[in-house]
Amino acid sequence: MSISGIHGLPLEVTVVGCYNLEDKEWVSRQDPYVCLEYGSARYRTKTCTDGGKNPTFQEKFIFTLIEGLRELNVAVWNSNTLVADDLIGTGRIQLHKVLSQGFEDCTWPLQSKTGRHSGEVRLIMHYPNAQQPQKFKTKGAPSFPEYAPSAPFTQVLPYSHPPAALYPSTMPYATPPLSYNSYPPPSTATYQPSPYAGYPPQAPSASYPPQVYHLPLSHLLIIHQLRLQSILRRPIELFFH
Repeated sequence: MSISGIHGLPLEVTVVGCYNLEDKEWVSRQDPYVCLEYGSARYRTKTCTDGGKNPTFQEKFIFTLIEGLRELNVAVWNSNTLVADDLIGTGRIQLHKVLSQGFEDCTWPLQSKTGRHSGEVRLIMHYPNAQQPQKFKTKGAPSFPEYAPSAPFTQVLPYSHPPAALYPSTMPYATPPLSYNSYPPPSTATYQPSPYAGYPPQAPSASYPPQVYHLPLSHLLIIHQLRLQSILRRPIELFFH
């Protein structure tokens, strides 16, 4: 991310404290303090009396950024009364991360005059004008407001008659079973009118000619003899009457 254009913008630096400092006192506890330097600006914390190796400060300072200057100098001293103060250690604080991300909480190492490790200092830095990452959008794509998803839309189709192929008009209806106390299917025989109807019943029209039954020859002979006997007996009966 580009961090250009910082000139004249504020940078907040909070000195939290120091850890594992080199001890400059032989008898009593040392009294450390911290100095910050950026360009021509210099700030100093209050002295932490009897702070020893792990003093606490919790002091905030505001620097005005300078274009091209990405480094902050820090020095930790031991305050003396009768003699000059003792330098415990110095360090260089890089500003690239805080200028690009806007915030950094980190512990930085300190070195003595001879280059030996002499402790650490903790700083919290805040740059409120850091650029926030933005989502890139496709050029020319229209932007529309986002709405919360609603319930799925169910399309109601217009009513239409079923195709004729599915329901042929010539297909007979299935006769329901006679179980379950259902009515019997209508009979296909000729309708017989009720004797209580107001109109006289009409004889049904014969659909087929009457059938002729042929008796056996032996039966025909017996019938013929009976007829002859009946004819011969009639004159005698008339005579007696």
